[in-house]
Amino acid sequence: MSLTVAIQMDPMESINIHADSSYMMALEAQARGHTLYHYLPDALAYEDGKVIARANPMRVWRPDSGDQKDGYFEFGPTEMLDIASTDVVLMRQDPPFDMAYITATHLLDLVKHQTLVVNDPTAVRNAPEKLFATLFPGLLPPTLITRDPAMIRAFRDKHQDIIVKPIFGNGGAGVFHVAPGDENLGSLIEMFHAASREAVICQQYLPAIKQGDKRIILIEGEPVGAVSRMPEEGEARANFHAGGSARKTTLTAREQEICTQIAPVLRDQGLLFVGIDVIGDFLTEINVTSPTGIQEINALDGIQIEAMMWDAIEKRRAGRL
Repeated sequence: MSLTVAIQMDPMESINIHADSSYMMALEAQARGHTLYHYLPDALAYEDGKVIARANPMRVWRPDSGDQKDGYFEFGPTEMLDIASTDVVLMRQDPPFDMAYITATHLLDLVKHQTLVVNDPTAVRNAPEKLFATLFPGLLPPTLITRDPAMIRAFRDKHQDIIVKPIFGNGGAGVFHVAPGDENLGSLIEMFHAASREAVICQQYLPAIKQGDKRIILIEGEPVGAVSRMPEEGEARANFHAGGSARKTTLTAREQEICTQIAPVLRDQGLLFVGIDVIGDFLTEINVTSPTGIQEINALDGIQIEAMMWDAIEKRRAGRL
């Protein structure tokens, strides 16, 4: 089954091919004989009942694959692509989850009954990472979401050691560890208020972060691989974007329980490819916008998560025919 696949993502020139998950998805799709198109989120448009994008046919390769061409991708001539005419759309641009991101989900909603959008745009819009996890309060560490400075101070007084982070951030950006007695909390609240009108999320600091922040990849609600992201010395963040390193791991009984509890919701909402974050015994985030970690897990476990993902996509697409 040959499919036409449109990948909505950031500029190809900006990716790190040794870590990027979307690149691996594109390589696997091409290996299966699927036709690839690339377009930027800004190129998505609506005109007279159609959702269209200024897109480029794309070919990708590994530089060490024996291909004599320079680089790792090439574009064909730009086309005005009717998104409804494609078989699959991968919504893979990085957050921040802002109004531009939300607009893109509304436009893709218009075509999701003609083409398979991964992940389902309605579910993506309704499931920003840090908020989606609140559907499962029994799995979370003590958590507060608010803009009220008095509530934030009371939360710190109660739990002493806390994490404060932006509610729509990504990659560990803007994450602060506020230790007991830290006198900067007031200034930190002022900084968040000056930056946006959004609430912040506060969670009890989990010392288990020193043993790793585990990223678990789920496909159709089933865990298929995991990696422990280890923070650098003196760092409270373990995200790869923040300098975290990858360590081989397996799932604990508690982590299996977390996956089992959230799986029905993921499947029901069309969230085919998801990355969850677990520290110690607690779920901290459910990543549905552009989950990463494929290459790190593949390298440590000798598997091909992108192949599992395309098996699931092809099965879902075949079920529509």
